[in-house]
Amino acid sequence: MRSLPSSLLAVFLLPAALPAAAQTPDAAALYTRECAACHGADRLGGTGPALLPESLRRLKPERAAEVIAAGRIATQMPAFGDRLTEDEIAALARYLFTPPAEPPQWGMAEIEASRVIHVDTASLPDRPQYDADPLNLFVLVESGDHHVSILDGDRFVRLARFKSRYALHGGPKFSPDGRFVHFLSRDGWVTRYDLWSLQKVAEVRAGINSRNLAISHDGKVLAVANYLPGNLVLLDAKTLAPLKVIPALDMWKKAGSRVSAVYQAPTRQSFIVALKDLPEIWEIPYGDPPPATFPGFVHSYEKGMVEALASHERFPIRRIQLEQPLDDFFFDPSYRHLIGASRSTGEAVVVQLEVGRPIKKLPLAGMPHLGSGITWEWQGRRVMGTPNLNKAAISIIDMENWSLIKEIPTLGPGFFMRSHENSPYAWADVFFGPDRDAVHIIDKRSLEIVRTLRPVPGKVSGHVEFDRYGRYALLSIWDREGAVIVYDAETLEEVARIPASKPSGKYNVWNKITFSEGTSH
Repeated sequence: MRSLPSSLLAVFLLPAALPAAAQTPDAAALYTRECAACHGADRLGGTGPALLPESLRRLKPERAAEVIAAGRIATQMPAFGDRLTEDEIAALARYLFTPPAEPPQWGMAEIEASRVIHVDTASLPDRPQYDADPLNLFVLVESGDHHVSILDGDRFVRLARFKSRYALHGGPKFSPDGRFVHFLSRDGWVTRYDLWSLQKVAEVRAGINSRNLAISHDGKVLAVANYLPGNLVLLDAKTLAPLKVIPALDMWKKAGSRVSAVYQAPTRQSFIVALKDLPEIWEIPYGDPPPATFPGFVHSYEKGMVEALASHERFPIRRIQLEQPLDDFFFDPSYRHLIGASRSTGEAVVVQLEVGRPIKKLPLAGMPHLGSGITWEWQGRRVMGTPNLNKAAISIIDMENWSLIKEIPTLGPGFFMRSHENSPYAWADVFFGPDRDAVHIIDKRSLEIVRTLRPVPGKVSGHVEFDRYGRYALLSIWDREGAVIVYDAETLEEVARIPASKPSGKYNVWNKITFSEGTSH
């Protein structure tokens, strides 16, 4: 892809010095003429992704101009550099980062209208259509060209590879029996995929800018967290029909928030919801009908809560008040405690879910990536390990008294940490900085790094996932011409290498549905 011409780059760097002619193209008309057919007249997306400021947070305007001019390899995005002038490309790129005059709406009607059924579930086979262990499959997300591969976890070969929606975000979620997997794209598309027949079953667009999804312990309800519009969407997991849209508003229905994440709490039969802009978290029971009593609801200060339960309204909200919004969560194995990270205060907060209030603060100033934390038994105690996004250390926390046991120095800040209950080792990447090609092997007994691997010098290594037995560890090389490298989990020697296009994540069916202590949930 060619680089941005210096004259076009100046449009973004020195706008005040530009002649008036550089600002004259009618960007809205250009968009309607050149972009609307694929990206939607309202910029909410179509065959192409949504083109709104909220959807383009990770893309700089100058990079957007490059994509418009040169297109994007391995996608349907064509090059417009031969038909638009530099001024027109610059104006169009600026327009994409301008909020629409009216906030976009995406409610029950729009969600239902977007729903597509690809396969009649009555026609699905009653057994897997391949010779492989369906519970030892890996779902491999390849973000380089927006595809998903299904890998046999015993022979390490592809069983299928299919095109996904644009920019899958957050980990896929599996039905309790491991048969179906659900994906969420950054622009809100939920895809239900059958791992037995290796085909898409249904799709629906649940939001415009989405963060992650969760599935109820019984596999009946999906929950989608949305930045835009700021809400939580509940779907029927089998049909993807919308069940309820819950706006993320405070108890007075005045201040709104983006929803940054939603998680399943299986032992509580509820969803836990993280709010980006409000100092509270939500717990939402998903049974139908909801329980007549639920821990914390009886003593809730919000009268409307009691009234909702009395009227058997489905998906009532229990609010837990905090000092600051919490961005990232981790749960203890019992789901009685939630650990949340506050970006603004540089500390973590432990919330006791049964009493519904914070009980402890932890001094974790390195911005812990709690969603990638893991737990294990150490000297007769349950401990948690988490990487830090802006500190070269792994934090080890005692989960009985919520104290910081140790910080293990690393070669740089990390993003993912993984293990398996059958392995003595935890793997932690060094995702940021000059040593981002390294991955540390930590002995879970001594809490020391025993080996550092550099699988492909100069290429980012990250996101390890074990097979169901803990015999093999699969690691990603995050490059467009990347690979999944399979290691013997005991000897730490490479046993296979599978080419992949920026394999951002891989997820083992068994580990996910059994809540393996070495992986995220």
